[in-house]
Amino acid sequence: MRAVGEAVGRARYTYRLRVSATARAGLEGEWGRCRWLWNECVARSRKAYAEGEVCGPARLDGMLTRARGVTPWLSEGASVPQQQVIRDFAVSRAKALKDIRNRLPVKRRAGMPRHKKRRGSDPSLNYTRRGFRLRDGRLHLAGGIVLTVVWSRPLLAEPSSVRVYRDGLGHWYASFVVPAPIEPLPPTGEVIGVDWGVKETATTTSDAHDLPHPCHGLKTQQKLSRYDRMMARRKPTKKGQAGSKGYREAKRWRAKTYAKIARQRQDTARKWAKKVVRDHDVIAVEDFRPKFLARTSMARKAADAAIGATQQALVEMGRKHARDVRLVHPAHTTMDCARCGARAKHALPLSERTYTCTACGAVSPRDKNSARVMLLRAGLDPAGVEGARPPGAPLREAA
Repeated sequence: MRAVGEAVGRARYTYRLRVSATARAGLEGEWGRCRWLWNECVARSRKAYAEGEVCGPARLDGMLTRARGVTPWLSEGASVPQQQVIRDFAVSRAKALKDIRNRLPVKRRAGMPRHKKRRGSDPSLNYTRRGFRLRDGRLHLAGGIVLTVVWSRPLLAEPSSVRVYRDGLGHWYASFVVPAPIEPLPPTGEVIGVDWGVKETATTTSDAHDLPHPCHGLKTQQKLSRYDRMMARRKPTKKGQAGSKGYREAKRWRAKTYAKIARQRQDTARKWAKKVVRDHDVIAVEDFRPKFLARTSMARKAADAAIGATQQALVEMGRKHARDVRLVHPAHTTMDCARCGARAKHALPLSERTYTCTACGAVSPRDKNSARVMLLRAGLDPAGVEGARPPGAPLREAA
């Protein structure tokens, strides 16, 4: 058992930045140098591959040292973010080569690093501890760039690195990496199984902890459709032609609406995850991969449910509060009976929402049965999910 406050990993704390015109020019200048360096790494890597040579981080570091010695424009910038660009490029290329060696399907592979275009990529600068400092509530970056941070909450510890980036709306943010302390909650002696779905985002063995579909995207669909029509009417007629002021405004309004939807989904997921983690010691979660739903007729509703983000929030919340979160393989969970363990001989169609076991005759809602199957596969006894076990009693293993 870990002690209270013991660091178990790292977490990111993101804050909004107030950027002056001088600071904005400095950040954009640093990004221009880093973007050029990234494109140069891509070109050198492709050339080395064509000539049968090895192009690793050490060789790229040497390239950077020589380039800074002969290029005054490059040496005017800080060396820390430029070195981090090479590290990021090496990690991205190594991941792509690993997927190729493992012969993963093309759709699942991480693609090789490609060139970053000036208009198609938002600035993102990484600084290690020697490249920044916090003084008087302001962020001082290497190169004399000073930024005002909107401290919405205090940092729990001294940050080890920071990423300064700009989103699609033009807002600047600083994301600090700090040690993540564990905050254990008092034991409850309760267990719960979680099954993911589209009609309800999460169906659990406890009716009080079910998560209905929030429909955040559906509620704003009328507004999004209006912005889409505005963009379609004002779309540039020729390829490469800059959009009009009205087109850019409609595009910005549309992006702001999507950003608000994303924040609503994240807020809903975190609040639900905190409630589940607070009331249960062990959580059996379906290790669901919702990516395949994008190719079905339920793609829009599944995307609006944000199953992947909700699952990630639950796992992270359980890790933060020292709860036992067990990921269960989802194969045949809709076909197995939670009472006797018998498996149906054919897959149930989605239109059939009631599960009826042909072996023992048990009848229950389909998703509730799947949630209880999660408990069985996680090695827990589903007889205790209805609250029969007194609080604080040890968890019983399944027979």
